[in-house]
Amino acid sequence: MRAIGHFIGGKEVKGTSGRTADVYQPMTGDVQAKVALASKDEVRAAVENAKAAQPAWAATNPQRRVRVLMKFLELVARDNEEMAELLAREHGKTIPDARGDIMRGVEVVEFALGIPHLMKGEYTEGAGPGIDLYSMRQPLGIVAGITPFNFPAMIPMWKFAPAIACGNAFILKPSERDPGVPMKLAALMLEAGLPPGILNVVNGDKEAVDAILDDRDIAAVGFVGSSSIAQYIYERSAATGKRCQCFGGAKNHLIVMPDADMNQAVDALMGAAYGAAGERCMAVSVAVPVGKTTADRLMEKLIPRVESLKIGPSTDPNADYGPLVTKEALQRVRNYVDVGIKEGATLAVDGRDFKMQGYENGFYMGGCLFDNVTKDMRIYKEEIFGPVLSVVRAHDFDEALSLPSDHEYGNGVAIFTRDGDSAREFAAKVNVGMVGINVPIPVPVAYFSFGGWKRSGFGDLNQYGTDSVRFYTKTKTVTSRWPSGVKEGASFTMPTS
Repeated sequence: MRAIGHFIGGKEVKGTSGRTADVYQPMTGDVQAKVALASKDEVRAAVENAKAAQPAWAATNPQRRVRVLMKFLELVARDNEEMAELLAREHGKTIPDARGDIMRGVEVVEFALGIPHLMKGEYTEGAGPGIDLYSMRQPLGIVAGITPFNFPAMIPMWKFAPAIACGNAFILKPSERDPGVPMKLAALMLEAGLPPGILNVVNGDKEAVDAILDDRDIAAVGFVGSSSIAQYIYERSAATGKRCQCFGGAKNHLIVMPDADMNQAVDALMGAAYGAAGERCMAVSVAVPVGKTTADRLMEKLIPRVESLKIGPSTDPNADYGPLVTKEALQRVRNYVDVGIKEGATLAVDGRDFKMQGYENGFYMGGCLFDNVTKDMRIYKEEIFGPVLSVVRAHDFDEALSLPSDHEYGNGVAIFTRDGDSAREFAAKVNVGMVGINVPIPVPVAYFSFGGWKRSGFGDLNQYGTDSVRFYTKTKTVTSRWPSGVKEGASFTMPTS
């Protein structure tokens, strides 16, 4: 059986803690690998390697640093299909969806090629008598990323590409559920010319996470996962003086106005709610039709579409989505459907008992569709993270606006309408971090920035875009004056311009 260790000091190393976790094949339910779970000492070994390598990397000029990323992009393109297949085998998403996972990460690497420009400071000549001021951006040193199972290629690249381009060394702790692709990315960075020790991968569980959070040589931590863990990481990082950006759960709404193109809205809902089996932090899990007529029309079109979803193994090119990541994830989603029924919601389509012929032990679940969901129900309040869509009927625009605005999560939201005034008012007023107008999953392109509000995001800066440069660097400001023409004598008053 395949054994997965760690990537420390520029090479794969075996785990020494004696603890491992199973890596499943979601299509079949079989264990396909054992991944080592790092001890505190193994995390510390990664930090020591990073500490030794980082000063020389920071002293390397930015152009040469990004040339490594340029070569890395070539290697990712070369091995793209191999990585997509590996990702699908460990995660369960379809191979086309796995390609998209990789591509959205690549886009942030491409953005990071502009770091030499983005790290430029400011300069003012003559800020005072004979005084010039300038600022410079410098790397933090060693930074870390704790990334989730649902995007094992994209989110690690979101984290390490800008951090490394800025001159930092990076410790990556990916999900232990699908560690193969993060290990592959580290190997490709080394092949691209990255010095050993600048990117280290430690696989593990809470013990490894806590070791990262408590290590005083790590200056900053980025996290993506559930909100409860995001808050825990944010608070524990702050206790050791770290910068922290933590992104948590979501309950993304899609508002369907009476004037919306209903076919377009239904197509959008199907892909956004059920793609990747709903295991996306930007998945739409709540549809909000405005008015009874709109709701009835929406349900009339949604029910047959959900019933006809094609679920299959990740290797099926015609599958709409594949299995969930683990048996525990599957059972958790089934339990939420049970809760929804008990709470009084109408289960219009029930996918709990779906079995894939020839893959009866795989972690498959059919699409589920609830109607008449109310905002006091658990299935509305909590993130399900599975192929379940809840329809919450709103009487008017104001009620539809209030639902995502008042929810504890504030990751993404969308509105489908032909009315520009309604769309503009909604975008301006909704209390959510990312808004789509006739766009169901409003993940910004790489040169903007990704980040939710409320319990979907902890910290002051977002992921990627220019915020990533701010997060992974510190600003130093220099005030300079040279002796020529300087009046002698001490001054005891506050200097002014």
